Amino acid sequence: MKVALGKFACSGIEAHLGDDIPAGVRTAVFHYARKLKAGRRPPAPPRFLDGQEPPEPALAFDLAVDPETEAMLEQEALRQRTTMSQLATHSVLVYLAELEFLGVAPRAGAAPRS
Repeated sequence: MKVALGKFACSGIEAHLGDDIPAGVRTAVFHYARKLKAGRRPPAPPRFLDGQEPPEPALAFDLAVDPETEAMLEQEALRQRTTMSQLATHSVLVYLAELEFLGVAPRAGAAPRS
């Protein structure tokens, strides 16, 4: 699946999960998919962004996930009327918000992406 992340999402991943942004996205996407599989709907993407062009991505890449997870995410993207890339970005932001809520501190010495 294709993923395009903005600076904000990239900075959050680097601060909390390390410099390997694709690995951080994979962690967030699988966390999101586990919630869906368990029947616990994560927060929906904000509707105030509907119809707006996404900002220029800071990083774009292909993320390999297993077929079951990809199918589940495709179904959720259709249900949410969004793209897979936007759903991946949303899953990153939801995951980071949950880490913040749980009090997980950013990694020591993590410098945000400029």
